[in-house]
Amino acid sequence: MGLEKYRMFLEEISELILSEMPKADFSSIFNDFVESEFFLIDGDSLLVMFICEESLKQGQELHFFYLVERYLVDIISKGGQFAIVFFKDAEYAYFNFPELLSLRTALILHLQHNNTIDVRTQFSGCLSQEWKNFLKESYPYFLIVADEGLNDLQTHLFNFLIIQSWSMKVNAVLSSGQASDVLRLYAYFMLSRHRQQTFFKQNEKKIENAYKALIKQLEGCRVLAFEPIFGNSRWNNMIEEASEIISLLKQLWPEGSDIRRVLCVTSCSLTLRMYRDFLENRKKTTSGQETNIQQVKGDCLSLRWMEDLCKLHCLSVVFLLHLPLSQRACTRVITSDWIEDIQTFLKMRKWCEYFILNNRNIFEFWNLNLIHLCDLSDELLLKNIAFYYENENVQGLHLNLGNDIMKDYEYLWDAVSKLVRKFDVGKPFPLRTTQLNFLKKDPVPIKDTSKEKMPNLGFIPMSSEMVDKFVGDILKDLPFLKRDDPIVTSLVKHKAFDELVHWHSHRPLSDDYDRAKSSFNGNPRDPYYLKSLQKYQVFQRFYGNSLESVSPKLIVTQDVKPKKNFSKPKTKKANETKAEIIARENKKRLLAKEEQKEENKWSVLSHSIEEEMKENLNSGIQNLEDFLKSCKSNLVKYQVEIVGLTACLKAWKEHCRSQGKGETAKDLSIAVQMMKRIHSLMEKHPEFLQEADRQLIARCLKYLGFDELASSLNPTEAAEDGIKEKKKNKYSIGIGPVRFQLQYMGHYLLRDERKDPDPRVHGFIPDTWQRELLDVVDNNESAVIVAPTSSGKTYASYYCMEKVLKESDEGVVVYVAPTKALVNQVAATVQNRYMKNLPNGETLCGIFTREYRHDALNCQVLVTVPACLEILLLAPHRQRWVKRIRYVIFDEVHCLGGEIGAEVWEHLLVMIRCPFLALSATISNPAHLTEWLQSIKRYWKQADNIIEKNTAAKRNAGYRANFYKDHFQMKQSYKVRLVLYGERYNDLEKHICSVKHNDIYFDHFHPCAALTTEHIERYGFPSDLMLSPRETIQLYDTMFEFWESWPRAQELCPENFIHFKNKIVIKKMDARKYEESLKAELTNWIKNGNVEEAKQVLRNLSPKPVSSSENMIQMFPLLVEKLRKMEKLPALIFLFKLGAVEECAKSVRTFLEKKQERERPPNADKEAYDMANKLRKIKKAIEKQKIIDEKSQKKPRKMDKSLIHEAEHNSLLKILEKNLEIPPEFTYADRKTVDSELLQMVFDRVKSLRKGAELKALAERGIGYHHRCLFAKEKQLVEILFRKGFIRVVTATGTLALGINMPCKSVVFAQNSIYLDALNYRQVL
Repeated sequence: MGLEKYRMFLEEISELILSEMPKADFSSIFNDFVESEFFLIDGDSLLVMFICEESLKQGQELHFFYLVERYLVDIISKGGQFAIVFFKDAEYAYFNFPELLSLRTALILHLQHNNTIDVRTQFSGCLSQEWKNFLKESYPYFLIVADEGLNDLQTHLFNFLIIQSWSMKVNAVLSSGQASDVLRLYAYFMLSRHRQQTFFKQNEKKIENAYKALIKQLEGCRVLAFEPIFGNSRWNNMIEEASEIISLLKQLWPEGSDIRRVLCVTSCSLTLRMYRDFLENRKKTTSGQETNIQQVKGDCLSLRWMEDLCKLHCLSVVFLLHLPLSQRACTRVITSDWIEDIQTFLKMRKWCEYFILNNRNIFEFWNLNLIHLCDLSDELLLKNIAFYYENENVQGLHLNLGNDIMKDYEYLWDAVSKLVRKFDVGKPFPLRTTQLNFLKKDPVPIKDTSKEKMPNLGFIPMSSEMVDKFVGDILKDLPFLKRDDPIVTSLVKHKAFDELVHWHSHRPLSDDYDRAKSSFNGNPRDPYYLKSLQKYQVFQRFYGNSLESVSPKLIVTQDVKPKKNFSKPKTKKANETKAEIIARENKKRLLAKEEQKEENKWSVLSHSIEEEMKENLNSGIQNLEDFLKSCKSNLVKYQVEIVGLTACLKAWKEHCRSQGKGETAKDLSIAVQMMKRIHSLMEKHPEFLQEADRQLIARCLKYLGFDELASSLNPTEAAEDGIKEKKKNKYSIGIGPVRFQLQYMGHYLLRDERKDPDPRVHGFIPDTWQRELLDVVDNNESAVIVAPTSSGKTYASYYCMEKVLKESDEGVVVYVAPTKALVNQVAATVQNRYMKNLPNGETLCGIFTREYRHDALNCQVLVTVPACLEILLLAPHRQRWVKRIRYVIFDEVHCLGGEIGAEVWEHLLVMIRCPFLALSATISNPAHLTEWLQSIKRYWKQADNIIEKNTAAKRNAGYRANFYKDHFQMKQSYKVRLVLYGERYNDLEKHICSVKHNDIYFDHFHPCAALTTEHIERYGFPSDLMLSPRETIQLYDTMFEFWESWPRAQELCPENFIHFKNKIVIKKMDARKYEESLKAELTNWIKNGNVEEAKQVLRNLSPKPVSSSENMIQMFPLLVEKLRKMEKLPALIFLFKLGAVEECAKSVRTFLEKKQERERPPNADKEAYDMANKLRKIKKAIEKQKIIDEKSQKKPRKMDKSLIHEAEHNSLLKILEKNLEIPPEFTYADRKTVDSELLQMVFDRVKSLRKGAELKALAERGIGYHHRCLFAKEKQLVEILFRKGFIRVVTATGTLALGINMPCKSVVFAQNSIYLDALNYRQVL
């Protein structure tokens, strides 16, 4: 009755899991950065998955192990990082299947000893505390588990594992229904959701009791399966018997042996012993004595017959030792089954094999070869041997075993006879001393495979010069059919068509380009067409201006000149021409004039800014920062910084003096601003610093408590400044200068920047890696560029466009983007950046997508998606345009590894003949990709050399070879460079959002908390796992806390670190070196045996477990409101279901509306209603007056009356607008950022669209949503207003992450999804 009590509850668990299966997403479990996604495989699910394989024949253990290893090797080859888990309790499910019990044990041993796979067998069950602790420490992404077992009891075990994994926020991946290709493994994902976690939490005690009842039931199955065979022998007695047998064998074979021989002799010896006892017990039962042994069905054979069966088994093992697989593959298929009378013995032998393999004594202090654990027995071979001795040997067919096989067999049987000891098992020969057949009589005992003719397999022979060159020597190793093969001759030969026109009308064949809708396809003289085109161009410029505020640059075609090497700074102004001297002097005069203007502007504004800083330092500093952003003169910037520093020092003194005696916490934001000014003066304007300025800086450092730094800067000032000790404590911030800068100034730390300008670039000084990109373009090379988001890698694209535009009016640059939204964005940016006077019919920028095209083939910069570029490259009648392509830019090239459309990216990279730039922020293996692309370029180099030689030969022979002139007009390089840059401009800090007491809380999530000691030991720290300076300090403090005797604690203390020593200004690179030192030290802890200390550090850095809310729509507005209070808006909030994207945005709007209604004055609506009525009456009066005035001559008095009506109308309209205006506290929109005219223009573009009215209403509250089902104009509304700062909250799907420029303060993942993997997480950030 134990399990019956929980039968209904077990059904409830099954229904819960079954209800989730239809919702499971079939997706790839491996993408880029798969190495950072550790997962688990349930070992028993693995066993069940391949035991049920249709191709597997019973008793073919080697085939089973092959299937398992093939699956695991496939996972490993795809980069999977996993561990296999076998639970001790799961073993109970096989007591009714003893043949699988021994197979499971062999599988565990094989994976442990013959592979490098991590196999865990220490967990008793899935509800054990040690298993829960393991999940908490290892953070697996998912668990591969079966949804159905060999019987109902095992299915319940799998169900318990699934719901327990969900409760620990581990996703479940079903082992059934998986599919694999070259790059991916696809499976059904069942995500861990709040509903399942709540179910487990609410029923935890019930689940534990039901699990215990299930295990008890399975243990009962062991008794029922064990006792009929082994009788009075208890389980522990069998373990002792097995141990005794193994000990005897160790004495017999002290030199060791291999597992097949050992298992053969030990299992046969133990089985014969047990069978003898079984027969004796049965004899007692038949004579009327009472025993606990249950009656066994069928007659039992004598011990002599079982000895013969053991001899056959020993011989089959010897055959395994000697026969190669090629001969074993030719083994006959015996269809006869074993007779019923030996089934008990066969089961007994499998049980004995289990006890032998499960005995640890077998592996200790003995030289045992375990390589062949995967091939311990072959039932098909054993049946063949039995069939021979029962049928063919009797008929006179003699089998010559050979000396080696006979010796090995005698050696094994001799060991069996010595291990049995209690009775004589007879001599090794003859093998059969009994007449009984072990196999059932069958009319057709052997499966006749001779009549089954295997079809010829191979490729159809063909000849193609292009194919031969492309595949190289691979064809030599492939099988080809003969030309007279029936399969080849049966093929119907069709006529090959290569015409470019329709056969019936002789019109040119159309392609997907022709079928794509043209955005502007009309008469160029039609005024409506011209107006539409003008409106489009105006909006594109406006859209582009929202992306970057730059003035359009007029491009003029120039003669191509060889580029100089700009990577090194100029040393001398030697050999200047007169024109260059005049230009330099003119530039100098302009700079002086500009500087004078800046000084005049500062002299006008300085007084008001200084006064503002005295009254409100934060507001004044903001005005000062705004001025610095617009100022171009370094001298003026220096003067502004000095004023700011002086104001900060005064503010700090006043703040410290105003503090009461009990107050200890100081407002460190003032100190931060003071140090920020010092950073700027010391690093950006050192050439202007005077002695008085140095004294001021030293005095500031002294007041902050940084005495040593003050002394290093100005020893005299520090010595003369007689600040008393009490005053020092009063003004000091109380921590060291290094800790202060790392902990509170991380986002203000300066990067190392080059000081020498690059003449190729105007407006900023490029870094070294950016100059390398410019060199790549100048040299017509190709490059793979991997750099974080917003680091400046896209600038190389625009430099490439500008270069091609300047060279001629013919060259084309193709920009390939993965999405339509990114296509529109890039096109708008290009149209806003550049202008060029082109011949009639030619344009600067064009667009081509599946839905529409605009100036695609008559532009110089084509922005398109991969599929459309492939259409153009493969179209026969577009080849003239293809030859004009000078550069191809692939943005978000990591899509090459995506699930959908990846093959198109691959096709393009292989087909293009010109140089290319491949850009991405997230490529997990950039060196491997670059190597592959370089191999493609080498192929094209050879092909181009051959074509060039042929062209030269034809030219010399008098032929005109203009057809190839275009392709070689610009001599390209075939080199592919890899340009890597890993430093982000802004540090990212992660937080976990939790719901506590119906409120939203954010807990800081340290990046190291996502790692485990095993991951660090095996793979180290991920290259892109960066810490902010504050997180670096937190890591040091935690390491110091959990290892008191840490030898390097003082050396790695922030104040003592070698790269920080005596530095006034800590730079980002210094902080990065400190971070790398701490990471290396933590890695050394793990490798040198201090794993427990390292685990404590990682555990302490992890945030506390959080609770989530199922009702996300209800809690979502509180999340947004919390972000506003924390000044973390604008924010992008990612959800992965279209319905949730819209519902969450609308829930925030409803929240603000209700909040406004609650706080709106009670009579406000009545006042608005009355005013609206008055307005209506006045409007009617004005219209009536106009009609009267038109009919009669206007009189002065009537004119006055009309003016009074208009004035009254305007006054009431203003009052009504103010009444209906949304107050700032009830909207997230920042109305100061966008004027009403621009706002109206954006709203007018979507007023007739499906979601236009809704998006407008949301935008007025500062909210928007963005997903793939919106029209382009609707998406552009959200993008533009968000970039302008009007909309400050946007909910979106992951499509927004693919390169769309949406700068924000916060990124929120508000929904879990299988698509939120390591790659997409990095891409979003």
